[in-house]
Amino acid sequence: MARAILLGAVMSMAGCASTQTAESNPDDPWEGFNRKVFVFNDTLDRYALKPIAQGYDYVTPSPVQTGVGNFFANLGEVGTAFNSVLQWKWGNAGIASGRFMINSTLGLAGLVDIATDMGITGREEDFGQTLAVWGVGEGPYLVLPLLGPSTVRDTAGRPVDMYTDPVTYVEDDEVAYGLTFLRIVDKRAALLDQERLIRGDRYSFIRDAWLQQRRFEVNDGDMGDDPFASDDFDFDDSDFAFDEQPDADEADGEDSEAAPTP
Repeated sequence: MARAILLGAVMSMAGCASTQTAESNPDDPWEGFNRKVFVFNDTLDRYALKPIAQGYDYVTPSPVQTGVGNFFANLGEVGTAFNSVLQWKWGNAGIASGRFMINSTLGLAGLVDIATDMGITGREEDFGQTLAVWGVGEGPYLVLPLLGPSTVRDTAGRPVDMYTDPVTYVEDDEVAYGLTFLRIVDKRAALLDQERLIRGDRYSFIRDAWLQQRRFEVNDGDMGDDPFASDDFDFDDSDFAFDEQPDADEADGEDSEAAPTP
């Protein structure tokens, strides 16, 4: 779901990225600092992470990549259930708990997403979203070293997300580091196709697409009321009145037809 949302956000930004690069964004008052961190992250990605992700994508069969993604998504159900309770979303908490139990058992430790095949789906939740429900403002856009796009609110929620991640409690350091590295590489590989859609200023494009996706998640997919979907329009008869007088060209044509031929 998150990948589909990000892809939709990226595609929707493609047509307008070039017009936004020259304008300051009120969501990004720290753009000067953020751009410097972005350059650092982008350089590290270009020469280290991306080549590794490309190699992983090349040698790893698609079903295996799907299984890896399912495995980490299943671990994420723990945090989703926890934050759903904090947000008083009991239905989503039950769904996340059920998905975790089903996929952890019938789905071979989460490698197979049996719950989705059974029609059991919910929304991902994290502590940044919980803070939003509690009324905490989004705050400025912030690019974190190594971690990438965020906001002040989401950055404040990261420590709680870490403690709700089952990988945090793996006692064997080598296993924990290996799982973390695999998760990062798998996520980066999933973005290889999507980044080809980037147009214009790379920094502005990624920022705007990320903020759009994040707000979609925080609002549970509700992007606001559609004014054209409501019945609150106030029309009067003049809005539908047509000018019955013929255009000048039509009038001239009628006069020429009516005039006798000399």
